[in-house]
Amino acid sequence: MTAATHSTLFPQVPETPDAVLDGLDPEQREVALALHGPVCVLAGAGTGKTRAITHRIAYGVRAGIIQPATVLAVTFTNRAAGEMRGRLRQLGATGVQARTFHSAALRQLQYFWPKAVGGELPRLLERKVQLVAEAAARCELRLDRNELRDVTSEIEWAKVTQTVPADYPAAVAKTQRDAPRDPAVLSQIYSMYEQLKRDRSVIDFEDVLLLTVGILQDRGDIAEHVRGQYQHFVVDEYQDVSPLQQRLLDLWVGDRDDLCVVGDASQTIYSFTGATPDHLLNFRTRHPGATVVKLVRDYRSTPQVVHLANGLLSQAHGKAADHRLELVSQRDKGPEPVYAEYPDEPNEAESTARRIRDLIAAGVPAGEIAVLYRVNSQSEVYEQALADAGVPYQLRGAERFFERAEVREAGTALRGAARAGGNDSLLDGAEGLPSQVRAVLSTKGWTSRPPAGSGAVRDRWESLAALVRLAEDFETAKPGATLTDLVRELDERAAAQHAPTVQGVTLASLHSAKGLEWDAVFLVGLTEGMMPIAYAKTDEQVEEERRLMYVGITRARAHLSLSWALSRSPGGRASRRPTRFLNGLRPGSTASGARSGAGGGGGIDRGTGRAAVERTPAVERKPRSPVRCRVCGRTLTDAGEMKLMRCEECPSDMDEALYGRLYDWRAAQAALLSQPDFCVFTEKTLMAIAEAVPSTEGELVVIPGVGNRKLSRFGADVLAICAGETVDGEPEEGVDET
Repeated sequence: MTAATHSTLFPQVPETPDAVLDGLDPEQREVALALHGPVCVLAGAGTGKTRAITHRIAYGVRAGIIQPATVLAVTFTNRAAGEMRGRLRQLGATGVQARTFHSAALRQLQYFWPKAVGGELPRLLERKVQLVAEAAARCELRLDRNELRDVTSEIEWAKVTQTVPADYPAAVAKTQRDAPRDPAVLSQIYSMYEQLKRDRSVIDFEDVLLLTVGILQDRGDIAEHVRGQYQHFVVDEYQDVSPLQQRLLDLWVGDRDDLCVVGDASQTIYSFTGATPDHLLNFRTRHPGATVVKLVRDYRSTPQVVHLANGLLSQAHGKAADHRLELVSQRDKGPEPVYAEYPDEPNEAESTARRIRDLIAAGVPAGEIAVLYRVNSQSEVYEQALADAGVPYQLRGAERFFERAEVREAGTALRGAARAGGNDSLLDGAEGLPSQVRAVLSTKGWTSRPPAGSGAVRDRWESLAALVRLAEDFETAKPGATLTDLVRELDERAAAQHAPTVQGVTLASLHSAKGLEWDAVFLVGLTEGMMPIAYAKTDEQVEEERRLMYVGITRARAHLSLSWALSRSPGGRASRRPTRFLNGLRPGSTASGARSGAGGGGGIDRGTGRAAVERTPAVERKPRSPVRCRVCGRTLTDAGEMKLMRCEECPSDMDEALYGRLYDWRAAQAALLSQPDFCVFTEKTLMAIAEAVPSTEGELVVIPGVGNRKLSRFGADVLAICAGETVDGEPEEGVDET
């Protein structure tokens, strides 16, 4: 009997326990079969750690060795927990608890609080920033938004490291932590914050862990109750546990040893939150009889990407470096990493956007491309560049898929159509599940052709298109499936937070990219001061920055670009240097102590769009003139100000009537081209044109956001409008288009 072809999104549930082990490599299989005693899995990037541990749980459950209700699998994000639940469901292992540390602790705290303390659990404080601001005000301090964020982070760090307010200054000195304010002052704010919480009977997320630890420590009967329910523990991303989380885990496990931990010390990038790899690195010491399995077969990245990642870690130092894993790619050869140097940040962003557009034209889906940077403030220039290039993008950290308004509306519509069945006129003539879904979602904004560019309209369409693709995969996996079956599947996925992929280039910080992967990754802004970040002073902090870059490199499956700009703004002094982490790896550079052959191949693109192995002397590079404010003469560095050619606070001399005509003309052009308005010109560029009122092509082309391509396409119309003339397609004055 031949198995029916089905989508990998909907794999068939294995028929037998042994079938759960099918497809695992020898090391993954060893993990799956290690069902008793302490187990430590050292898993490199892309080596299938989630596959290994979910198959381990599923095999134990399906073979009757483990009861699903006795398993507690914990990880660090709702997304990771949802993915784990989804995979376990596909393997036929339902009933297993897969949660974050906080979710598991909160559930226990809510259940045991009446018995341990009495009354109702205090209200959970969703956001602590406002209370921190009030605490600072009580201490006669006024903090701006950024300071509030930093002080809040310090309080969170203190709590997960189990540091009380009085001990905070000493803890900062001991760890050489760079506190955002005088530690003594922060200690006062921290103390006042705790007092305000007590006065108002509220708790924060860190209190959830602290209070659960307190109850389990003080009440042996409750601790035994928990240990009686959960007898098998799995901890993912174990290198990221904090001292407080480890203390809670110890109380859950008790004196037993059915504990499986999974992690990679080379991906420890959250020490600023209290995470430490020490628990992972010392696991064998604390559990002498532990089974240790190393996963080094990299199924994600090409040999070229893996070679560079290994080369980066070959120069690392410290305890984590001593335990690094040498990855071995299991994929066919791919393109060499590209190293690109640019004169300034806008040039770097514009060139990156052009290369992304070329990749999409070559067949790489936009959703399989990412631009990764060190800090979130770097995103703006890339948002602008992608918008100008007409490339759709999405910022990492946006609203969850199943919580989006359009997805909720679509679910309601599909549920109604499923209930109505043949009585719904929308389904007349719609044969097959995908056709039915398209018919229903067409009333919510889905069309057969996507709107061009990005923006809210495109975001909504992408969400609906993801549901259409899901229906197509579902029917392929389950021929004959009905709309009711699909609705049930959507409900299960929503409960598990197992969302389909939404198309659009991802813009994300390196920290938020952890756990994700793309076909093509652009690592941008790789200069000293940004990578490693300027405030990384100690050797440990610098090594964590190296690991952060390692995480970025290993997000790429095939295409990898690493770029840097020699100055921030056009015409600025070329004083920046590429990150030290690329010394000995990029062409033409050397690094003392680097292993032979550790680096990647490829040339360096000097911002001309061509690869060149030899370094172009700086004197041959024609620098751009600095962009100065037209009003006060100050050199501009902000992307938005450079578009306007003036400081935001300087007075505008914009011709409002001209701006209105340009605005209407832009809308008409966008409609003709079936593109979003910003693909013609952004609003900042329109404002700059209306302020400059150019009369020649030379005056127009130098306005940021115009350039030669848009000059040749739209220049004649724009200059005519600036001259007071009427152009074809422009609404006539006084005519109401509606």
